[in-house]
Amino acid sequence: NFLPFRLFPLREQGMNSRAKPLTQQEIQAFRNSKEVMERFIRAYELMLGFYGINLVNKETGELKRAENWCERFDNLNRFSHNNLRITRILKCLGEMGYEDYQVQLVKFFLRETLVEETLPNVKRSALDYFMFTVRSKDKRRELVHYAWKHFKPQSSFVWGPHDKLQKYR
Repeated sequence: NFLPFRLFPLREQGMNSRAKPLTQQEIQAFRNSKEVMERFIRAYELMLGFYGINLVNKETGELKRAENWCERFDNLNRFSHNNLRITRILKCLGEMGYEDYQVQLVKFFLRETLVEETLPNVKRSALDYFMFTVRSKDKRRELVHYAWKHFKPQSSFVWGPHDKLQKYR
């Protein structure tokens, strides 16, 4: 019997009603399997490539633009359904224990949307969803502060209290 599955499975029901949510036991089994985790990282690298991003360092999760970034970013800007997939990938990274990868991917999108301004149609998802998939409260705070520092106009930033952001660090 063929069981539908997702490349980046979660403990929550997705759009495919036939794909079953993961259990905590399945997540542990995945995390305990070197082969599964290597495949997971290969799938992550494949999706990054589709988005015009390269994984530079497997230890830290550091990312950079791929050579074809311009063409791929055009795709990201034109088709908003990619934002849902990116949110799913970010959540799955957290489930699989790759919190550092989460932070790197969110920071990459914050930099590209707020600093480089190459992904204007991804900005809202980066701020509303991507940042808040990060499990570590401290890392999430750092990302919100980074976003606040680069958001224009800063007075319109609604993702954190300005008084606390000004005092941060």
